[in-house]
Amino acid sequence: MKTIIIAEAGVNHNGSLTIAKRLIEEAAKAGADYIKFQTFVTERLVSKEAKQADYQKNNLKNESSQFEMLKGLELSLSDHYELIEYCTQLKIAFFSTAFDLDSIDLLSELNLPIWKIPSGEITNLPYLQKIGSFNKPIILSTGMAKLGEIEAAIEVLEKSGTLRDQITVLHCTTEYPAPVNEVNLKAMTTIAEAFKVKVGYSDHTEGIEIPLAAVAMGASIIEKHFTLDKNMEGPDHKASLEPDELKKMVEGIRNIERALGNGIKEPSQSEIKNKIAARKSIVAAKMIHAGDLFTIENLTIKRPGNGISPMLWNQIVGVKAKRDFQPDELIEQ
Repeated sequence: MKTIIIAEAGVNHNGSLTIAKRLIEEAAKAGADYIKFQTFVTERLVSKEAKQADYQKNNLKNESSQFEMLKGLELSLSDHYELIEYCTQLKIAFFSTAFDLDSIDLLSELNLPIWKIPSGEITNLPYLQKIGSFNKPIILSTGMAKLGEIEAAIEVLEKSGTLRDQITVLHCTTEYPAPVNEVNLKAMTTIAEAFKVKVGYSDHTEGIEIPLAAVAMGASIIEKHFTLDKNMEGPDHKASLEPDELKKMVEGIRNIERALGNGIKEPSQSEIKNKIAARKSIVAAKMIHAGDLFTIENLTIKRPGNGISPMLWNQIVGVKAKRDFQPDELIEQ
């Protein structure tokens, strides 16, 4: 099954449509399936007194409020239409995360095929009910959440009209960058087993190793922040991949998908030709004359493997030779 790869542009456009379009170009070039932005009305998202998270303070090097930080990163309805059109031209799918009820209405007007619920909204009952009512595929991020909170969110979505098989739950560690020792990838498997849902992974670690591991463990969706340049000013750039890294991640995921195969244990096409050279047969250890008994003294096991299998050793020992055998000659019955 093909892993869905989401290139998370988020707010790394820095409020510029020109940068947003360049992000679309790079995501398309890298081979991502989706590029995702963030849709919000600052006045509906945060109070004017809300402080920045520690990682935001570190990345921005200032003490402005969340409100001031986010106000310059909003995308208008017309911006969304322009970006969707550009995605269509470049053959990459567009979608966005809504962070407030008004933004859900905006995205609903755009009739996007999929909804993404960010980790911070997993305990937002009215938000969950509204998105659940659309009965469309949902991606639910679970950073900072316990199993009980995930269960409650899924129940709200189901009661609001969304079927469980339309929900994909993403394991996530909400820190930027996330420490590798706090990733706990095995929790993704726990979520799948506990709720019988499709699972994926939203990655905030540095580098690409962890999302590759998540694919090997069964992630059906990988989401990863990316940027044009990690040194750009903004809250998320430093925890994002640059374009060449995004391309390597996509290539790595596609290789892992091919390597996972169908799960049937049988010789592959490329290794069948090596069986004779690598396996062994029962051969004569010394000169054997017709009528002699095959014994552990006059038999041995050597390559190649195009004779009698050593697994039949006990059936050969004690049998009379029907003809002469030279040393190293393959034994025949």
